[in-house]
Amino acid sequence: MAEKPDRTISKVIDELDNLIAEIPRLNDDTVNKVDTRLRAIIGKSAKGLSPIQMILAYTDWLAHLSISPARRVQLLQSFAEKVLYLTTSTARQLAERSEEPLPRSSSLFKHELWKKLPFNMMARSHGLVMEWLREADTEVPGMDRLNVELVNFMNEQLLDIASPSNFLPTNPEVLKVTWDNKGKNLLEGIGNMQRDIQKKLLKDDRPDMGDYKVGENLGVTPGQVIYQNHLIEVIQYSPATETVAKEPLLIVPAWIMKYYILDLLPENSMVNYLVGQGKTVFMISWKNPDKDDRELDLDDYLKHGFLAALDAVKAVVPDTKINTMGYCIGGTLLSIGAAYLAREDDDSLNSVTLLAAQVDFTEAGEITRFLGASQLAFLDSMMWTDGYLEAASMGGAFKALRAQDMIWNPAVERYYMGRESKPIPLMAWNADGTRMPAAMHSRYLHELFVENRLTQCKFLIDDKPIAIQDVRVPFFVVGTTADHVAPWVSVYKIHHIARSDITFLLTSGGHNAGIACGPEHPRRTYQVAFRESTDKYIDPDSWVASQETHTGSWWPVLDLWLDQQCSEEVAPPPIGAPDQGYNVLWPAPGKYVFG
Repeated sequence: MAEKPDRTISKVIDELDNLIAEIPRLNDDTVNKVDTRLRAIIGKSAKGLSPIQMILAYTDWLAHLSISPARRVQLLQSFAEKVLYLTTSTARQLAERSEEPLPRSSSLFKHELWKKLPFNMMARSHGLVMEWLREADTEVPGMDRLNVELVNFMNEQLLDIASPSNFLPTNPEVLKVTWDNKGKNLLEGIGNMQRDIQKKLLKDDRPDMGDYKVGENLGVTPGQVIYQNHLIEVIQYSPATETVAKEPLLIVPAWIMKYYILDLLPENSMVNYLVGQGKTVFMISWKNPDKDDRELDLDDYLKHGFLAALDAVKAVVPDTKINTMGYCIGGTLLSIGAAYLAREDDDSLNSVTLLAAQVDFTEAGEITRFLGASQLAFLDSMMWTDGYLEAASMGGAFKALRAQDMIWNPAVERYYMGRESKPIPLMAWNADGTRMPAAMHSRYLHELFVENRLTQCKFLIDDKPIAIQDVRVPFFVVGTTADHVAPWVSVYKIHHIARSDITFLLTSGGHNAGIACGPEHPRRTYQVAFRESTDKYIDPDSWVASQETHTGSWWPVLDLWLDQQCSEEVAPPPIGAPDQGYNVLWPAPGKYVFG
């Protein structure tokens, strides 16, 4: 007798179930590893950028533009007006045989030869196209803010590449130099290019520091390493005066780069200057992490970095409160550490100085263009695959923000002009990059930059939140006017977060040059004002408009403020504290700085 149909169907279903059960299944860990590896490969080939983020941004732009017909007509009218203006301006210049000055905004075309035809027309065309594209991608209703910034950034990158200053036949400066030198500059440029290509093929990643070398003419302020763990060395600098301020100063530098940005040549070394002014200075020197340090977290940088260094200072200078200073991400860590100590009712700190450091990341500058969800996924995958973020990736992101000044102009100088410029101290330091451990950098980007947890009192240390508002010691905060890493308006936000007295100083210059300016600088200017914790809030624009501008370096202002935080002058403390395990290990600049 034939089987009933329903029994046959049941057998087939059972067999299919058995077949499915026998198929090997990928567990979540395997899926994550495979997908992470693929994202890392794509991310590296795209120089750390997410191609998906780019596609989504341009799709957002073009889709919203497609449903804005009136806006498209307006853009066409604007483009026609710009073409007409360029045509009439060129015709007038031809007829009158005159030179047409370029707009002040045309920073690429400063040489006098750019005023002459046909180069003047090329330069103007480039500027007008960039201006028109900025109109086209920033005034489309409905676009996501991050996509607006990303499209604008990518359009600027493409136009930077296409700039007439980047090509030999359309750059009058290059043509003149080539004519005057009978082409010798091009031969020298070819030699420079060959050396660069050879270095890249050999994977020679040694920093090009020219005549500068750490321990010989950089980072030479006398001192001794008195403590080392798996993450830091602590340097205690030798006194240079018969008496010193009782309260010592602990400096927390950024670990994105080497600490000696604050100890360059003796004449522009902040460490050397402060020691010479009678301060007992301690410095953290961070280890350059490798793949074995992938699990290092911000908690490690706090506890085995800042807090470990604080313990070393307490051992050398016991029963004394400590002045602290943090630079860039080191300042962010110092703020976290100060909030943690306040939460634990630890009154070790005497004051906090923040140099170009952010605690509120809602306006964190141009780097936020690289922090979309897709971008972060690619970046996390790259870091987790290697165990760290390469120094080249970090440096590449910052160079991309100033591509014309940091990529294309130097390329023109080297390959067209044939000029081999020697690095200045700041350039030598900038070439000496460091890596970023995967876990730390991922948390830093996600929880601070994107989620802004520190300002919201949601950043956890030991599973409990900390609050900057709990810190009650005085703040000295420095912002720089041309800072694209930590914009001064972002640094200024400490005013609506901290409940302490704040001295805020705004100086001319960028993130690095504005800080490492030396104690004497005739071209530097600054504004400074004191705010008591009970004073009303003043917005940044009003603050700038109401403060007097001073000429010269701001370092003496900092030194005077530190004097005001000190109680008395005493004899210099000993180097190290052997009875507590803080022995003199080796001379400054230590060993980690060479890693």
